Amino acid sequence: MAVVREDEKKVHHALAFFCLAHRGESIHQALLIRAMNRNQRRTTHLRYRKPRFSNRARPKGWLSPSLRHRVVTTSAWVQRLCRLAPVAGITQELVKFDTFKLEHPTAVGTDYMHGELYGYNVREYLLEKFGRKCVYCGRTNVPLNVDHVVPKAAGGSNRLSNLVLACVSCNQKKGSRTLEDFLKGQPRVYKRVKALLKKPLQDAGVVNSTRWALLRSLKAVTGLPVKAPSGALTKFNRHAFHVPKEHWFDAACAGRINGVEFDPDLDVLRIRCTGRGVYCRTLTNAYGFPRGYRTRKKMVHGFATGDMVEAFVSKGKKAGHYKGRVAVRKSGGFNIQTASGTVQGICWRHCRLLQRGDGYGYS
Repeated sequence: MAVVREDEKKVHHALAFFCLAHRGESIHQALLIRAMNRNQRRTTHLRYRKPRFSNRARPKGWLSPSLRHRVVTTSAWVQRLCRLAPVAGITQELVKFDTFKLEHPTAVGTDYMHGELYGYNVREYLLEKFGRKCVYCGRTNVPLNVDHVVPKAAGGSNRLSNLVLACVSCNQKKGSRTLEDFLKGQPRVYKRVKALLKKPLQDAGVVNSTRWALLRSLKAVTGLPVKAPSGALTKFNRHAFHVPKEHWFDAACAGRINGVEFDPDLDVLRIRCTGRGVYCRTLTNAYGFPRGYRTRKKMVHGFATGDMVEAFVSKGKKAGHYKGRVAVRKSGGFNIQTASGTVQGICWRHCRLLQRGDGYGYS
């Protein structure tokens, strides 16, 4: 995301950039573990609970918890920005991928009516999937062609699983040869390309599921005008104003603009969703047996795990200046996670609170 302002000359100046990393995968894994535990209680002789089917109905527009987290977290940060800066409007790049058409490019007529979206952009999806670089030599910032792994002359199709990105040189060298013949003598490259071909359409599914929900949420929580231009317009602005390909720079290029001014050495605030801890007070080993217990009170001497603190230790083995996230202990000897590693056993009297833990990590 980018915070931008508009001056009298109608030129957008980027003031700050930040990159938000969600924790949808950790939420997904936690739900899988919970489902496994519930299934185990039903199937073992510990306790039998009859499966319930009356609570399976889902409301219209339902999103899984991992996807709903992306919408809620993004909306919360937009609200925080609106409180800190005079934001007059919001621009959201409305990217879409038709996963049905990507997997079945020959589907037409009534067959395509069963697709998930209307319209698609194969090239944009390939650019995202292969990181905008040649899959054979790894070159970036060069013209890329769509290459058929199994050549069309040998019966290769236009399905997404048969398409890769290759630079002009590699594309011409490969020609009508098969992948095995072209990468003969390069087993590592061959193995990497085969693994990339099997990469699922999970990223496209996430974008398709959350883009409209995020647009509705931004309109509801901010009350500001929200524009939703396409990704093609962002790409046009990026090339027109010679802006490097980065997600935070794309935020400044979204929508209809007359120019972009940016500092190439501008630091980006990276925000990572970490959560606010867990309810479980018992620590278990790999076999499920308890190996320790967390304190019942999260606050110890005015500090809580996740707070940002600064510690000055004047003497002793741990003398020094430490700054980072703290993990509290009932004994009063805290652990501080610094940039160089974890420092254990710092007395709480040496700590000074810098910021309360808000469920995010900053760097």
